[in-house]
Amino acid sequence: MSGIEQARKTAEGLGYSPGFGNEHSSEAVPGALPHGRNSPQRAPLGLYAEQLSGSAFTEPRAHNRRSWLYRIRPSAAHPPFVRIGNGGVRSAPFAESVPDPNRLRWNPLPEPAPGTDWLAGLWTLGGNGDASQRTGMAVHLYHANASMTDRVFSDSDGELLIVPESGGLLLRTELGLLAARPGEVALIPRGVRFRVELLAAVPDGGQSPTARGYVCENYGQPFQLPDLGPIGANGLANARDFLAPEAAYEDVERPVEVVNKFCGNLWAATYDHSPLDVVAWHGNHVPYVYDLRRFNVIGTISYDHPDPSIFTVLTSPSDTPGLAGVDFVVFAPRWLVGEDTFRPPYFHRNVMSEYMGLIEGAYDAKAEGFVPGGGSLHNMMSAHGPDRETFDRASAAELKPQKIDDGLAFMFETRWPMTATAQAANADHLQKGYDDVWQGLERHFRS
Repeated sequence: MSGIEQARKTAEGLGYSPGFGNEHSSEAVPGALPHGRNSPQRAPLGLYAEQLSGSAFTEPRAHNRRSWLYRIRPSAAHPPFVRIGNGGVRSAPFAESVPDPNRLRWNPLPEPAPGTDWLAGLWTLGGNGDASQRTGMAVHLYHANASMTDRVFSDSDGELLIVPESGGLLLRTELGLLAARPGEVALIPRGVRFRVELLAAVPDGGQSPTARGYVCENYGQPFQLPDLGPIGANGLANARDFLAPEAAYEDVERPVEVVNKFCGNLWAATYDHSPLDVVAWHGNHVPYVYDLRRFNVIGTISYDHPDPSIFTVLTSPSDTPGLAGVDFVVFAPRWLVGEDTFRPPYFHRNVMSEYMGLIEGAYDAKAEGFVPGGGSLHNMMSAHGPDRETFDRASAAELKPQKIDDGLAFMFETRWPMTATAQAANADHLQKGYDDVWQGLERHFRS
């Protein structure tokens, strides 16, 4: 059985534990999880007890993130890390460029070189804040055609929200396995080690796997579900639909490269064993997978339509209530029924900065040029909205109930302007003439 066939078979048989923010527990071997205490004098089955903290010890209980891991070897058993090349990965502060007020749009990443795994195919578009100060965020894209083999990655700088656009991923984490396919997202907490294996073959029927998508690296407070306020107890993303993995471990004794992103740079050490050796665990600092099609869309049933914040799936709060370090927003299939209402997203200038990507189909505010795998950046106060063709069509449309179900778009929205990396600002796949989509919006004023 080939590697890709084995990964698919593994992904199809996965079990999960539901509930965002829950205190989960799991054991791959019966009796591996101690009861009544976290760190007994001798952990069961000769395992080592180890705590992984995603927050300070003294943060409020509602925001405290930690998991206890019971593993074959402690994480401390490793040789020194040494600097390696960063490849296409960059981190804030993005001092190599200046923030650009112009509207920017990119086509999908070009084809990767043969043998490019997920980590090697990671490419930073831009971001804000400072990774070493745990503020801000970064937008990355990936394009890979090989699985990671005897290679493991962890990010000390932030948590990773992975948004597949083409090709599924099998994520082997310390706490267990997740399968994330286009239309789903995976959330890997800060510091959790994982390996990415590809699930899908190329569209022409060849045997080489391929995968492409987006990543939001959140340096700040961990993502949480947004408060619902006047919406009430139900709606938007439901906690029960976030799925945590069941414990699964590797008892492997051979060289494994472990790559750690630390304060913006990549460091590596070669272990003599796999660090994905957690036999049991309990806690709430855990990975998740979430199906975006389960998002419970809230919208108008009278006129106008709510601000796009109503589509927030996850939010990373800042020190100012209601002002997010980064929001993850999805424009999922929905009905539009507003009376005497311009139904596409309205023309807008925003104090927040917006990076938008497309997972499938078409986005209802852009008739062409915005394609799956591509993305646009509208920085703070840059004017944006529907293109001319969309405006003309929507202004003359018959206002009957309309189902939007031919596209799945998302947005990373952040409180600070985003600086594009030099590689993004000079990329061949940066679209020239993006401003032209708003040309031809003619004067209709009649005094």
